[in-house]
Amino acid sequence: MKNNKLEIQPVMDALEVIGGKWKFPILYSLCSGKKRFKDLLEDIGKITPKMLSLELKDLEINGLVTRTAIATVPVTVEYEMTKYGTTLEPVLRHIQDWGKKHRARILKGSTVLN
Repeated sequence: MKNNKLEIQPVMDALEVIGGKWKFPILYSLCSGKKRFKDLLEDIGKITPKMLSLELKDLEINGLVTRTAIATVPVTVEYEMTKYGTTLEPVLRHIQDWGKKHRARILKGSTVLN
């Protein structure tokens, strides 16, 4: 913090890398370990193969995920978080916890901000 104010630029930098609809679900799925492309599709649900491929490439470019091709017929591809990527796990867990509280609040019908 600078002068007791939140610095917005680091937040914007982080969101540039991990923002969007699919990156958090992909990273969250990979928190449990190495996954094949097909397994990621099943874990995440409504994502298309094309979008998953694009998001994985972006996460790989940013050093959060590694891709390993295994010489099988057809080729098997596995993804896992890099050591750098695993530094996001606490953030993902906190967002999951907040999401659970938020969902419970919605289900209770609470719209008052406290």
